[in-house]
Amino acid sequence: MTTPREQAFHELTAPGMHYELVDATVHGRPCAVFKNIVTLRELFESTRSNNVFLVYNNERYTFEETWQRASQIGTLLVDRYGIAKGDRVAISMRNFPEWVMCFNAITSIGAVAVAMNSLWLTEEMEYGLTDSGAKVLFADQERLDRLAPIQENLSVDVVAVREQKPLADGVQSLSALLANTAACDMPTQQPDIHDRATILYTSGSTGHPKGAVSSHLNVMSAIWSWELDGQIGAKLAGNPTPQTPKHQIAVLLGVPLFHATGSHAVMLSSYKPQRKIVSMYKWDSEEAARLIEEEKIASFVGPAAMTGDLVEVAARTRRGLSSLVSVGGGGAPRAPEQVRNIRKTFSKAMPGTGWGMTETNAIGTGIGGQDYLDRPGSSGRCASIMSLRILDEEGHEVAAGERGELQITGSTIIEGYWQRPDADAEAFDGTWLRTGDVAYLDEDGFLYIVDRIKDLVIRGGENIGCAEVEAALMEHPSVIEASVYAVPDERLGEEVGATVYTPGGVEEADLRAFLADQVARFKIPRYLNLTSDPLPRIASGKINKRQMREEATALFT
Repeated sequence: MTTPREQAFHELTAPGMHYELVDATVHGRPCAVFKNIVTLRELFESTRSNNVFLVYNNERYTFEETWQRASQIGTLLVDRYGIAKGDRVAISMRNFPEWVMCFNAITSIGAVAVAMNSLWLTEEMEYGLTDSGAKVLFADQERLDRLAPIQENLSVDVVAVREQKPLADGVQSLSALLANTAACDMPTQQPDIHDRATILYTSGSTGHPKGAVSSHLNVMSAIWSWELDGQIGAKLAGNPTPQTPKHQIAVLLGVPLFHATGSHAVMLSSYKPQRKIVSMYKWDSEEAARLIEEEKIASFVGPAAMTGDLVEVAARTRRGLSSLVSVGGGGAPRAPEQVRNIRKTFSKAMPGTGWGMTETNAIGTGIGGQDYLDRPGSSGRCASIMSLRILDEEGHEVAAGERGELQITGSTIIEGYWQRPDADAEAFDGTWLRTGDVAYLDEDGFLYIVDRIKDLVIRGGENIGCAEVEAALMEHPSVIEASVYAVPDERLGEEVGATVYTPGGVEEADLRAFLADQVARFKIPRYLNLTSDPLPRIASGKINKRQMREEATALFT
């Protein structure tokens, strides 16, 4: 029997409807695709208006002004730097308005936006730029400082954003370039729906980060899928035509734009509904509360650490933050008590969360409202245009309630990893993406993530490859072996822990200082268990990471 949800889905995706679905092949994988899907450029052009779009400190830019600045940047890229379709252009900066403008320009001329992690240190930046083959880099002052020691070794043109120091030779100022560029239209060079749009680097379980490659169709399918599920929800709630809000909706951008959550779930999803984005330089719960009240923020999306901070500051300061109607999340599960506290603390806000990956363009499952309050441990139902399955170790689908590896497929799934066929082979099972997560489905189709197969730490929404940190630790002359793992953390979900075999002895402070020059700060283990004994191993000879994780959890938490 067809459920009301299935009926709403079929009505909205039927022939002739805006969300009509057709069978297609994407990256060699059959899937359902929105017939009327548009490119990122078409999204940006079709939503031009005088509504405020970007707010940063005292600066405000409308959707039209954002497009005009992007058009100037696009012209610079084509005319001055010779950027052609398919060329990679990198962005490495905080959540400045220029991040959005540069992204819009790059993708609108058919180039590929390389969203670099702004927390990367010098060597990590060098790897990302070299691996992607970026021809131009837009970077703010902090990133320029990190780039300085290696810049002469790189074949990339650097454009400075909001520079605060005299520029090195060869570095151009974006503000100066724009001052000398007349108002203009976006170059006629434009993308096709199947052209590559983005490379987002994600930490894998081994080695360097991998560049996840998505087409315009992949990215926009995620945006349209969220829209479709919103329409389905409205139908089920008895509102077949969602009402246009009387006042412009505002969303607080506390997560970084180089994450798919920031760029897709917040930024790109704001165009069609004309949402105002209030951007923060970095997370600060007191400042977030002030902005929510001042800008009448209705929506907030952040990992458990951020929402926990927001609940705490609201309770401590007795701020009601009454404009909030939605507090979303992702990256790592919230504690059930935090889910309940969101509802208790904010007078109008309903909690929500979801599961997704960089490889799925941030979409996968979602849950909110009463469903989430009833099932605080769940990540929700599968997005309507996607399919998921749970497989046992023999590759057979399991029954409801049984655990196995979560796999997912659909039009939002990335093409693959940039120049990494080995990683592609590991990640895909035919048309299905292996997520590396251990999960189960309940009888109603709600997903529960319970463990992971991949060797990762997810710290406040940041994926940290254990192997990368292990390799950095073993660069220290006093370290013989190192094993890195996740330690549960109430605020961040997980923290980085490490057991280090150092028979000659080394001070924790010295080891952390050594790592500070090797990896980004958020990757440095918070918990260090130094031992003069070799690390424990299982019968196969592999390091017994589970034992060390359990010992560290008992020791440090």
